[in-house]
Amino acid sequence: MKAFVRQTVLVLMAGLSALLIFQAVLFVKIGLMAVINPPITSFMRAQELALAQPPEPTPAAGARKTPPKAPPKAAGPVEIRHVWVPYDAISRNIKRAIIAAEDSNFAEHPGIDVEALEKAYDRNKRRGKVVAGGSTITQQLAKNLFLTASRSYVRKGEEFAITFMLEFWLGKERILEIYLNVVEWGVGVFGIEAASEHYYGISAAKLGAGQAAKLAAMLPNPRFYDRNRNAPYLLNRTGIILARMGDAQLP
Repeated sequence: MKAFVRQTVLVLMAGLSALLIFQAVLFVKIGLMAVINPPITSFMRAQELALAQPPEPTPAAGARKTPPKAPPKAAGPVEIRHVWVPYDAISRNIKRAIIAAEDSNFAEHPGIDVEALEKAYDRNKRRGKVVAGGSTITQQLAKNLFLTASRSYVRKGEEFAITFMLEFWLGKERILEIYLNVVEWGVGVFGIEAASEHYYGISAAKLGAGQAAKLAAMLPNPRFYDRNRNAPYLLNRTGIILARMGDAQLP
């Protein structure tokens, strides 16, 4: 019995030590982002892997089933469209649109917006399902940089920890700059420069208010709205964001 307890304690201590080391490395890595742009994110890696998988062929009606063959290798590296642009080269319209759409208290909260979380909880409870998340721009950045789209209490705890690290090391302007440069805006389209070119054929510096509002309205489901650019909900949401942009407080 004593041997079992001792072994259990050792395993727990080893796990805790590994967790602390991981958090320390992450803390330093985020600190470097104050001066070094992150070259790739967790979401970019996931999409590279997804795009590299060949589509499964659809068998014709009545066709005999055959044993599955090994999937063919991709013809070459999958292109992720991503061009980094500095904060001052990004239109103020898209900055205001993102804040108006995603995080109206961005300039004031410490990374977590308790009021927004409470409102999201009440709304989800009334609807009987998850329809709102209450995540701030900083939380979304934490998820995009290091985590996955999965939902669990453990992943949410990791998100909170990374969020506070981001707020500790980086100013609000730098957080918004990184967010705008890494967020997904369609299949293989990451960052506002690639999105501006993909949807409007212009640079991020030239985005008008209406264009910016529509790009903001596409989040968090840009792949769907890339295929359905005139969806009624998207157009209605664009109008709402456009009306709110004047009140958005930039960092």
